[in-house]
Amino acid sequence: MAGPRRGDARGPCPIGRAIDVLGDRWTLLVLRNATIGMSRFDEFKADLGIADNILSDRLRKLVEHGLLTKRPYRDESGGRTRNEYRLTEAGAAILPVLHAMYDWGATHTGPAESTAPMQVVHRTCGEPVEPGGDCPRCGVHVTREEEAWVRPWRSPEAIPLAPAV
Repeated sequence: MAGPRRGDARGPCPIGRAIDVLGDRWTLLVLRNATIGMSRFDEFKADLGIADNILSDRLRKLVEHGLLTKRPYRDESGGRTRNEYRLTEAGAAILPVLHAMYDWGATHTGPAESTAPMQVVHRTCGEPVEPGGDCPRCGVHVTREEEAWVRPWRSPEAIPLAPAV
């Protein structure tokens, strides 16, 4: 009898289970955007340039696996009910993975055009956070609640991380 397939969400390997949930193209970028407070389908679509059917599938899968939760709201016209997608505790717990990808990407890749780099900053003092999460100015470990991201190609403003619901 053959063992579970690689990437099986119920298999014995935790890396395989994580890849089954997180390994689809766009999934980590959807989680990145939810981490900085993006919550509406149209926001994800506009920022990522992703096809509706792919985005719908990724959001459905993230809700199904408990990383996002859906909350209904009425659109601006007051007519149609839509859903917002908010991070759960499990979704918020992806932050160390995003940090690792940030560190790796900053070290081993570069943008096609010269641009100021993304920064993870301490909201209290604005100082860039060191790998591992410490603030060199304050000498404290920066928690999720104290962290913000600066994406200068989008805006010079620091974006606080979204809380888990």
